[in-house]
Amino acid sequence: MLEGFDNVVLGPTGRPVTVFPEPKPLKGHGPARIISLSNQKGGVGKTTTAINLAASLAEYGRKVLAIDFDPQGALSAGLGVPAHDVPTIYELMLGTIKDPREAIIETAFPNLHVIPANIDLSAAEVHLINEVARETILARIIAKVAGDYDVVLIDCQPSLGLLTVNALTAAHGVLIPLECEFFALRGVALLVETIEKVKDRLNPAIELDGILPTMYDARTLHSREVLERVVETFGDSVFQTVIGRTVKFPDASVAGSPITSFAPTHQAADAYRQLARELISRGAVA
Repeated sequence: MLEGFDNVVLGPTGRPVTVFPEPKPLKGHGPARIISLSNQKGGVGKTTTAINLAASLAEYGRKVLAIDFDPQGALSAGLGVPAHDVPTIYELMLGTIKDPREAIIETAFPNLHVIPANIDLSAAEVHLINEVARETILARIIAKVAGDYDVVLIDCQPSLGLLTVNALTAAHGVLIPLECEFFALRGVALLVETIEKVKDRLNPAIELDGILPTMYDARTLHSREVLERVVETFGDSVFQTVIGRTVKFPDASVAGSPITSFAPTHQAADAYRQLARELISRGAVA
């Protein structure tokens, strides 16, 4: 409770808890707002967030295209879609496939489609190094289908190489998942600097949609101190939604299902639904 204010409850970020309303149904779909999920540090919950945010937005009636832009192909596996012997984002980047609709796969979850990726994507940077306007290839691919969707989520690989620059150049906004751990915090400044360079040189429209604290454990002083430091540094750019640490996430990944379907009543599923509502309330998604 805040001193002198009855009934005001503080959330993990130290700010008063906001109840984000259930979003109203959309009357039509598109054009999509494009959001890159990026962090050059691996293991921070980036793909987990891409999967479960996509599923949560789809639950609220938004048409979602999730693009697996990581050679590990974890997003594809986590949504139960094939990533081998099918067209992937790699063929689209190289231009061997021209129409992105050939690579789009409908998932088992309504309103949620995926463009998969596999290890072949790791060769893309080498093949594209001499291409003209190589930083804008992904933007041109997405432009062909943006009118069919309300939101496009790009799950970036954990690096700041050419693929990530492509994702940032294509995006309207960036969502940064940040593990509540000290070494994860150190790299965010470098990522923000990269976003500013892309904004200055390639994509003036890009903005930081927010920083999402992940793997939070309220029982540990370290988690609480890191979260406090993040809020002190980035202020309102930090989402009020905080994603806790739970074994349900790897269990859901093995099952090839978002946690919102695998364990729909679990608090982690509720947290991602809240993130979807918060993004809609912020105007980052229609």
